[in-house]
Amino acid sequence: MAEDLLEAENVCVGYGRGDIVHGVDVSVSAGRIATIIGPNGAGKSTMIKTIAGVLTRREGSIRIDGREIGGKPASEIARCGVAYVPQEANVFRQLTVTENLQMGSWIEPKEFDARYEKVCALFPILKERAKVRAGNLSGGQRQMVAFGMALMVEPKVLLLDEPSAGLSPAMVEQMFDIIKQVNKTGIAVLMVEQNAMQALKISDHGYVMAAGQVAMSAPASELLDSSEVSELYLGTRQ
Repeated sequence: MAEDLLEAENVCVGYGRGDIVHGVDVSVSAGRIATIIGPNGAGKSTMIKTIAGVLTRREGSIRIDGREIGGKPASEIARCGVAYVPQEANVFRQLTVTENLQMGSWIEPKEFDARYEKVCALFPILKERAKVRAGNLSGGQRQMVAFGMALMVEPKVLLLDEPSAGLSPAMVEQMFDIIKQVNKTGIAVLMVEQNAMQALKISDHGYVMAAGQVAMSAPASELLDSSEVSELYLGTRQ
C-alpha cells in the first residue's frame, strides 16, 4: 500500500470561539484521488482551506511527505508542493490567459516556458486563447486556467474546492476527465465536491463529512455501493 503523501490528523478549525471542524483525519497517497463529500455546512471547504493555509488549524497535524505544514502561511505551504484551486475567484479576470499562468509560476518564474508548454499540452485551448482576458472565457475555460495556474507550481498535491460548481452538464464531464488526466501525471488530488457520485467514480478513497466530523471513511467503491451513502448523499436508493 502506498504511503500517504498528505496526512491531516485530529484537525480542529473554527471562526471566533466555535469550531467548525472537529478532530478530522484525511489523507491521500501519491498518485491517488480522494474526495470529501457531505451536506452543505459540514466543514468540507473549511477543511481543504486549512490544508492550503488559507485558514489556520487550532489543533492537529498536517503533513506533506512527513513534514509538518500546519500553521504555516499559504505561500510556504505552496513551496512544499501544495496547490489549491478555490471554488470562486480562482483567476485574475482582467489578465490574459498567459498572464494568469505567469502569476501561477511565481515560485520559479525561470521555469515558466517549460511549464507553460506542459500546461498547454494538457489544455490546448489555453494556447489558442492565450491573449484573451480570463473574464471573457467560458466557465469551463476559466476553470482550466485555474487548474493551469495551480499546475505551474508543479505540485505534489492538488487541492480542489468544488471543481464542477457552476458548469454545464457537458462541461462537468470534461472537468472530471481533466482531473483524471492531471492525476495520471502522478499528482495526488484531494477534492471537495457536491457532485458526489461522479467524484467518487474517479476516486480511490472517499470521506463523508457531517457536522464538522468524518462520518465515514472508505474506498470510494464501497461508498458508492453503500445504501446509506446512496440515499443520503448520492440522490439514489439501493
